[in-house]
Parts: sequence; C-alpha cells; structure tokens
Amino acid sequence: MTDSDDWAAGLSGPPKKPMKRGTKIFLWLFAALVAWLTLSNATWLAPDPVGKRVLIAHRGVSQLFDHRGVTDDSCTATRIYPPEHAYIENSLPSMKVAIGRDAGAVKFDVAATKDGRLAVFHDWTLDCRTEGKGNIRDRTMAELKRLDIGYGYTADGGKTFPLRGKGVGLMPSLDDVLRDLGHASLIVNFKSRDPREGALALAAFARAGIDPNQPRFGFFGNARVLQPIRARAPRAWTLDPEGAKRCTGDYIKFGWSGWYPPSCVGGTIMVPLDYQWAYWGWPDRLQARAAAHGTRVLMTGARGDKQGGMGLWRVDQLTRIPASFTGYVWIDDIYNLGPALRPRQK
Repeated sequence: MTDSDDWAAGLSGPPKKPMKRGTKIFLWLFAALVAWLTLSNATWLAPDPVGKRVLIAHRGVSQLFDHRGVTDDSCTATRIYPPEHAYIENSLPSMKVAIGRDAGAVKFDVAATKDGRLAVFHDWTLDCRTEGKGNIRDRTMAELKRLDIGYGYTADGGKTFPLRGKGVGLMPSLDDVLRDLGHASLIVNFKSRDPREGALALAAFARAGIDPNQPRFGFFGNARVLQPIRARAPRAWTLDPEGAKRCTGDYIKFGWSGWYPPSCVGGTIMVPLDYQWAYWGWPDRLQARAAAHGTRVLMTGARGDKQGGMGLWRVDQLTRIPASFTGYVWIDDIYNLGPALRPRQK
C-alpha cells in the first residue's frame, strides 16, 4: 500500500459496522408511523367541507370595550371605546341589525326575573348599565322594561354618557326575542347555574309555539342548566364550558391517532384563532371527523389577545380563518366584520 493509499484510508475512517437487523426494523416502523400519521391527518386528503361558515354575533351589535384587566365584577359599560353607532347590546334593534350585517346566528344573555320570565341582559345586577339598583331576579319583567339599558355607558370616564336616554324600554324578554326573531338562528346564553332557567327557556319556546329541537337553536351554559334542554331538544346545540374544554383537550391529545374522543361526540371543539396549529388535521380533516360524530367546531378570538374578548373584533383577523372552514365563528364586532366578508362589487 502506498503512502497515498494510507492517507485516503485515514480520511474514510474505520470500517463501518453493518446496521443491526433490529435497528433496521425500528427505523422502518418509525418511518411507516410518521407516514401514516402524516397521511391520516393530511387536510388535503380530506373531503371538501359541506356548507358555509356561520358568524355568531355575540350580544347582537354591541359597544366594544378594552378587556384588559376585566374581572367578573368589572363594569364594562364604563370602559367602552368612543361609539361608532348607537346600538345597545342584547336589545332587539341590535339583534336585528346584526342579522342585517350578515350574522348567521345571534347569541344573547338571559337572567331569570322575579316573575319567572327570562330577561335578555348581560349582567346579574342593574347597577352598571342602567339607572336601577339590585339584582335582576328581584325585579319583574314589567319593572325591567321601564329602565334605560344605555344609562351607564361612557367612553371618557363619566364626563359624557352618549347612550343615556336611548335605551329606555329596550330590555327584552326571551318571549320578545322569540316573537320577533323566532325564525332566525338564536343562541341563548345562561349566566347563572340555576337549573330552573333551562325549564324557563323551554316554557318561553312553548308559549311562542316554536320547537326548540332544531339545529338552528343553541343553548350555552352550565351543564345543570342545560340538562332539561338536552332531554327535550337533543338536536339543538348545547354547549357547557367544561364539556367543551374536555372535548377540545381530548382531541388535541388523541386526534393524531385517528381515534375520536367520546367526549366530543355531539359536543363542541373550540379553536382559538392563534392556536389553529395545535389541532390535528386542521381544518378539513378535523371538520370531516367532527361532522361524522355530530360535533360542532367553534372558532374564537385569539387567546393571546388581552385587549379583545372571546370573539373576533378586528377586520384583519378574518384573514386568519381558513377559506375552507365551514363551522362557527364567534364575532364580537359583527357591525364591521360582517360586511367585511361580503363579495366586492365589480
């Protein structure tokens, strides 16, 4: 062997040992697993989604406010942005204009009254938004209808109250909403954990002659409140926060395998705008799995957005929704976001 041969052999290093059979099998199985996981969760291999996305107008058309530092005891009416319209949340005018601005469903809050009705109002108490004092449950519906629900709104720390006097008599009951908008898709949000309120809602539907057992109706709230509704209206959308949280977590944990969590059957998967990457098969494969198991998919606002709430509130956020998404989108500002999605006129 020449010196040049010795030099070349030194560059190539010592002779390589052949790969063990067990190692080869492990690598082959690993590669096969990766390929299977990739293909089974590939959204481009999923069937095309059916239907179109539904924008949920949270509280109808409402006044926006800064959510930073907000707690359950915060009076959000005193921290609104300068109003660009005069609509007041949870009122019939605000719900009607929300539908006119392309809301596919309207979500509103209810609270039980002294005389066994459900008032459509966000707070449990009257002190923040009205000139009244005390709890909703201590007033009759007739008493509540005399109040000004725009009384407490201010954008400048109480120097001016731009909506004061414009909300007199505008607090509706659930009966009023069903009378005027019973043909629309409605989502009733229960604020309390009182199971009696589920029965009160069913009674209101009965008085209106409307069957709640339809997919276009939704009921959100504590599982105990929803129990009578789930028994009477199994086709309606019922969402309790704990159930949705459990379903969402289970899908993120196990969705990679193709196994569908029982907690999601007939339930709700919630997808924050900034966490879409965490959901296996997003968006089309996930939607196909959800549709096969009666699961609704709800997109919410970004979890990392401290200034916004549960819903989308900026027009630029709409560009982050996949074009093929056909589920529900929680919207806090339907006044601006609804029209922004309309096709441009040539």
